[in-house]
Amino acid sequence: MPYNLLIFSLFFTLQSCSHIPNLGTGHPRGYPNYTLLEWSILLGLEKLVDVKPPIPPTVIEYRDIVYKTTESRPLKLDIYHPRNLDKPTPVLIFIHGGAWKSGDKSDYLRYLVDFAERGYVTVSLSYRFSQEAVFPAAVKDVKCALKWIRSHAEDYFIDPNQIAVIGGSAGGHLAMMIGYSPETEIFEGNCDCDSISSRVNAVVNLYGAVDLTTDFAIAQQSAKQFIGGEYNDHKEAYQNASPINYITKDDPPTLIFHGTLDTIVPVDQADILTDKLTKVGAPFIYHRLKGWPHTMDAAMSVNQFCQSEMMKFFETYVPLSNE
Repeated sequence: MPYNLLIFSLFFTLQSCSHIPNLGTGHPRGYPNYTLLEWSILLGLEKLVDVKPPIPPTVIEYRDIVYKTTESRPLKLDIYHPRNLDKPTPVLIFIHGGAWKSGDKSDYLRYLVDFAERGYVTVSLSYRFSQEAVFPAAVKDVKCALKWIRSHAEDYFIDPNQIAVIGGSAGGHLAMMIGYSPETEIFEGNCDCDSISSRVNAVVNLYGAVDLTTDFAIAQQSAKQFIGGEYNDHKEAYQNASPINYITKDDPPTLIFHGTLDTIVPVDQADILTDKLTKVGAPFIYHRLKGWPHTMDAAMSVNQFCQSEMMKFFETYVPLSNE
């Protein structure tokens, strides 16, 4: 088939029948396979979000605040809030992904800016990667960041009693570890403000790993590097690193997003999470997005959907004051 005819055929296919029907869920329509998604992006039919948006004049930015010093490097966080803020306000803490070995606290700038413009204080943070220190280092780091934020609440108009944690992929895993394991001894210590609580009011998990002891998980090199070895040699660590093992009925509400085309963290991880939350009676909302892959919120349609659903969730569990 001539190249031009092939492109026309693909373009027509993508426009006319590539999307999976919405089925009344309100979810953005997905794709039958990853190849069609790639072509849709290539042809400009699926728009991607601007991951480096400008900081609007209505938002104040505080960059590279050191919250913890480690042997490998100082760990930093960024804070954003509305310029006219003058009272304690709920804070949304975003934790980036990257298979526990890469990524940057600026990766979620789109979310940070957008939710700061809506009136929230937003925070992003760094943590030690698996090549710097193995589990439980990263979990301890994000808990230290949470405690630092609470201890400096007055400096940034933060309400220390209204905190949500949000993360994608490895960040989703760490967000769940924070939410489901407050005051767990193996994750405490090593902070300047250890006496401060690490409890939160809400958790948002975007395609994060829930159980690192599944056959799929223990075969992944990223999991081996995160834990520090093979499953058979570190079974207890793999279990301790699995958020599902800390879930109780008293856990904060969880908002979950996961795509059925995800090959990095299979959607059955989210399925077993909701099964466990249901079993113990912990509150949750699950958006199982048919036809979307890992990091699906890079697509503008999915990102807008996630932000809309997050806002509804935050309005319920970490609401902005109407005063």
